[in-house]
Amino acid sequence: MPLREYARLMRLDRPIGFLLLLWPTLWALWIAADGLPPPEVLVIFVLGVLLMRSAGCVINDYADRDLDARVSRTRMRPLAAGRVSSREALGLFLLLVLAAFALVLLLNRLTVILSVVGAALAVTYPFAKRFTHLPQLHLGLAFGWAVPMAFAAQQNTVPPIAWLLMIAAVVWAVAYDTMYAMVDREDDLLAGAKSTAILFGDLDRTFIGTFQVLVLASLLLVGWHTGLGWPHYVGIGAAACLSLYQQHLIRERKPSECFRAFLNNNWLGACVFAGIATDYWIG
Repeated sequence: MPLREYARLMRLDRPIGFLLLLWPTLWALWIAADGLPPPEVLVIFVLGVLLMRSAGCVINDYADRDLDARVSRTRMRPLAAGRVSSREALGLFLLLVLAAFALVLLLNRLTVILSVVGAALAVTYPFAKRFTHLPQLHLGLAFGWAVPMAFAAQQNTVPPIAWLLMIAAVVWAVAYDTMYAMVDREDDLLAGAKSTAILFGDLDRTFIGTFQVLVLASLLLVGWHTGLGWPHYVGIGAAACLSLYQQHLIRERKPSECFRAFLNNNWLGACVFAGIATDYWIG
């Protein structure tokens, strides 16, 4: 059934990517609004995250349709398996991007301008693994770009704290997407794809640990500069415990455990958001 295959192409059956993009967006929305953001802004950003993440999955599978057929974990994806044509995928991608852009047009001019940069990052990400060992950084920039957009939408400016929060989001994405890349490292080596998991080699856990520390430190600085209270720091403490747990999972570099560590980042993002939202709620 075409609609079912389109949904699979958009990864609607696997919401982890949507959630990992959503959490930093919510961090930024709450801090930029100094609490609960206006409902219309919240709805626009949540729908925008869903649309752009779906569009990113479609264009990623279009770019990787030949590569995916050679990787055991991805060979049954709709495009790689031939259940959706390249033309259908491009049409779906265009529809999703136009829908997301229509939502952004409801916001101010600065947010619209920033959205063009965000769209460019999302479109070019799938091709990064062909030219650089840092596609995870490219993904981080694409995901993190929602942070300055959230501030622009509510403050009509992008203050320094937004860039600090974006750094946390970008570095976090590099950490968890390196865990994800560790799952496919052997297949990627055979297929000629590039990733930070391949670049870091035996130092992968060390780099991931360093990134995790940088994320936590950045979030601590965000809390200090914005005057957030104890709930925020409890959230960061929970995130630190989850980071240690993820290090435990990837200690032997087993693909299944690396994938579990990647998925666990959903709870890390949720803990940070819970701390921020609770602080504004009780404050």
